[in-house]
Amino acid sequence: MTDKLHRGVVEILTPIGPRYLQLTFWQRVYFLWIFRHFSTLPQQVLGRGTVNRIEGLCARQSFVQFAHGAEEAPVIGTVERYQSKVLPGEQLPPRRPAGRIEEVPNISPFAADGSRKS
Repeated sequence: MTDKLHRGVVEILTPIGPRYLQLTFWQRVYFLWIFRHFSTLPQQVLGRGTVNRIEGLCARQSFVQFAHGAEEAPVIGTVERYQSKVLPGEQLPPRRPAGRIEEVPNISPFAADGSRKS
């Protein structure tokens, strides 16, 4: 536990592979609290503040590169299925044009509706 507090990193599983975030002491305390019961969490269960914190760390390029592999630093926790938000300068891929929606033909009322008296 103390090793994670002094040297721990957070692993982010992205579509291009795992990334490791370098953290300050207080950020490590925060993420130790987030991952206190689970070693792996999907992004969908994290709160907005936690996701924003991860986004900020990713935007600042706070990634660690290991010379001999990820065993050099203890992993505090792993965020699965991470999908980064699109930054303001980036654009989303073009969307397909919407298909033409046909008119729904008139459908006769149900037998029960026809037998009701107004």
